[in-house]
Amino acid sequence: MAEICDTCGLPKSICVCETISREQQRVKIKLELRKWNKPTTVIEGLNGSKKDLQEIASKLKSTLACGGVVKDGVILLQGDHRDRVRKALVELGLSEENIEVI
Repeated sequence: MAEICDTCGLPKSICVCETISREQQRVKIKLELRKWNKPTTVIEGLNGSKKDLQEIASKLKSTLACGGVVKDGVILLQGDHRDRVRKALVELGLSEENIEVI
């Protein structure tokens, strides 16, 4: 017998909980100037485990050809990549209406 999801009641193979939670996330992308006025793109509001955030950060870093890190549930990318990050997050499955660029 197939395992059943506790949240939606569907079998785990067709569970939609992760998709729904990803669509409901409110993500903020902003630019901060760090040490020595270096621009840093900050992505906050992504829910998930540290491993999930590291996978997203890894995909963004390879797509944008920049360095970055995950700290305290926030992704920090070196440089000003606000517009390109928005497009990349939409390609990863986040809803465009829920992404706010500051």
